[in-house]
Amino acid sequence: MLIGRKKEQQILRNLLQKEESQFCAVYGRRRVGKTYLIRETFNYQFAFQHTGFAKMPLKKQLAGFRDSLQAASGKKYRMPRTWFEAFSLLEEVLSEKKEHKKVVFLDELSWMDTPKSNFISALEHFWNSWATARREKDIVLIICGSSTSWITKKIFHNRGGLHNRLTERIHLLPFSLAECEQYANVAGLNMSRKDIAEAYMIMGGVPFYWSLLDRQYSLAQNTDMLFFSNDGKLKNEFNELYASLFENTEPYMAIVETLGKKKKGMTRLELEKVLDEKSSGTFSKRLEDLEMSGFIRSYVCLGKKERNTLYQLIDPLTLFYFHFIKNKRKTDKHYWTKSINTPTHNTWAGLAFERLCLWHIPQIKQALGISGIASNVYSWAYQPKSEDEQGAQIDLLIDRGDQVINLCEMKFSETEFSMTKKEEERLRDRKNIFSEVTKSRKAIHYTLVTTYGLKRNIHTGIIQQVVVLDDLFRHHD
Repeated sequence: MLIGRKKEQQILRNLLQKEESQFCAVYGRRRVGKTYLIRETFNYQFAFQHTGFAKMPLKKQLAGFRDSLQAASGKKYRMPRTWFEAFSLLEEVLSEKKEHKKVVFLDELSWMDTPKSNFISALEHFWNSWATARREKDIVLIICGSSTSWITKKIFHNRGGLHNRLTERIHLLPFSLAECEQYANVAGLNMSRKDIAEAYMIMGGVPFYWSLLDRQYSLAQNTDMLFFSNDGKLKNEFNELYASLFENTEPYMAIVETLGKKKKGMTRLELEKVLDEKSSGTFSKRLEDLEMSGFIRSYVCLGKKERNTLYQLIDPLTLFYFHFIKNKRKTDKHYWTKSINTPTHNTWAGLAFERLCLWHIPQIKQALGISGIASNVYSWAYQPKSEDEQGAQIDLLIDRGDQVINLCEMKFSETEFSMTKKEEERLRDRKNIFSEVTKSRKAIHYTLVTTYGLKRNIHTGIIQQVVVLDDLFRHHD
């Protein structure tokens, strides 16, 4: 059963209604459900489909393509020597198909593009000289891949025959909390919303990871089995994930590890300094690849110029890996169960909940009743210029078109959040510093985003609106 993905399914179905031949790229991180989405949407009915082989040479790739041609046509074909020959055979197969629209699905495209194989040139020739040249205009070509760096360089930024040839792009994102809840219900996982939120904080909304949860066990037990047992299915997922997406993984891992040490994020100049990198197009490309894959986000602090753009790690699995797995020798297969409510666990939970909120900003806006109001989302920080001054940092603020700014305080709590005098003073100081430094004339509203709401007392007057965990589970189109 396909959970969610209604918008993406509609885009794919609409390809069949267009008059011209269509060329669509579906991309996103590994195991997010790209192939499943495409197959389910078209009911597994394709004029031709083929999946590339991981880490196989040209000869093996061509042999596999020949096998797919034979499966699609029921005929025997010679072994193609080049990709140009292979696509020429594909043209023969498609010419004999009777469908009104012929859907061609090429999966894991980057694996077919072996060194010196001229795969992209052959694909260009197939599309430009045959698929779009047919009077029938009946070809729907769907390409798919997990390697964001490859698809960005070879397809999106192509300066040759595929330049601006895509008619549609679908960036398949991880599930939202609402979709995770729907999946949990269908799978009979019997999870509370707090369990679902904590599972999201550990592994994000990647459907494959959720499929590994065993309904017989608690979330803590599942986490131990997946990450900390000797044969844990996600024990090595971090390394395998980055290896599947990027050709040279070490520079990418270095970026996310560096960002993982800075809660508010870092500017490009700060990253380059720490990593001893020179400013280059290569470094820009790595940042772009990581952002397109959903590992980091870039944002401009309110009042700052674009050159001061901050980069921040937001991928839950990566954050979890750096906190609990990397450089840590775990011999206790019950490590996670025993670590709950320890200071290390609580520190991670606070940070992971903030990241969960950043993945659900549309739901926060909806809860505040401002979905229809133009707004920009920022972070903000002020570094004191002398010892007499006080610094301040706000991880999420919403600058609204109706002359209001929401300063969002995100707190993970096991019960209703209880405001102390010290906490109230800290929020007031932060608000005053923000007003003084930015000189903003807009009304400033403090918003608390927390799990179970706010326990009212004499210190809570500063909070004007409260968003709770249930609000983050709202469906958002």
